[in-house]
Amino acid sequence: MRWTIQQLLANSATGIEIDRHVDVSELTERDKELIAISKAHVTGNVEIENQHAHFHLTVQGTMTLPDSNTLADTDVPFDLSTVESFRLDGWEVPEGDETVNAPENGYVDLLPYIKEHILLAIPMRVINTAKKEGPAPQSGTDWDVVNREEREDSDAKDNVDPRLADLAKFFREED
Repeated sequence: MRWTIQQLLANSATGIEIDRHVDVSELTERDKELIAISKAHVTGNVEIENQHAHFHLTVQGTMTLPDSNTLADTDVPFDLSTVESFRLDGWEVPEGDETVNAPENGYVDLLPYIKEHILLAIPMRVINTAKKEGPAPQSGTDWDVVNREEREDSDAKDNVDPRLADLAKFFREED
């Protein structure tokens, strides 16, 4: 995912189509929540205008994250769309301009930008709907993990603590 400025300028009339699979497994070392990640499928094109290269990219793949409740491995697909712009004329990119990037040593390397977008796409909370058991216990002495539907069902019933059952009878008798 690396081009020289000369390669980009030589293809400015025809444009460049991108369809590659890139290895982003290094991200598992950068983010400890990320258990595994597939190769990212990067598609898109490059438009060159006025000494700027605009990369219109779509990045797809699957990352494995722990479920927030059970810690079970959960596959989470990602599908990102982004536009990265690079200045090709050698002029400095103004400070504070986050929309345009500068080539490094005469090369435009998209891989760091792709990795950054994937890291930003990691969800804060992952819920596995497949009801897999994970390393976290689902019940213990006097407690159980209850999902929202089960909780709403139990709230709908008239549950009385057995220790207060006699008190409930007392109020019903007065009516």
